[in-house]
Amino acid sequence: MMHMTFYWSRNVTLLFSSWQTDSWISYALTLLACFIFSIFYQYMEDRRLRFKLLSTSAASTNTNGTAVDATPLLNKKIIAGSSRWSVGRVAGAVLFGINSAIGYFLMLAVMSFNGGVFVAIVVGLAVGYLLFRSGDDEQVVVVDNPCACA
Repeated sequence: MMHMTFYWSRNVTLLFSSWQTDSWISYALTLLACFIFSIFYQYMEDRRLRFKLLSTSAASTNTNGTAVDATPLLNKKIIAGSSRWSVGRVAGAVLFGINSAIGYFLMLAVMSFNGGVFVAIVVGLAVGYLLFRSGDDEQVVVVDNPCACA
């Protein structure tokens, strides 16, 4: 039976029909997996944003005042003559895809409407944000799209 309201039970089916909990131990392990997966999501988002910042700040100046390519491997063109297919852009797209997949899996897990799963994911996201994204070095924020869902 699919729940349409939040319920608090150790019996939950999560993401796949084969991922079912029927004991307190399996339920606790499921909550731990949700918690760790949520922390990993914040870690990957931090890596993606740092990579984006690194690849966009490709030119810097050296002591002589001349421009030097700070990230030569990220600016290498995959297809000659094309500025759209640099290694940095492709790697950034791959990181974005992985992070989007993780985010959708977390959303679908919350849509199981189990209260414990919801709490484990929200607390995991908060802990991951605290560990990886709330540092003092967050002065520059990369914004591709002002939309909150992007």
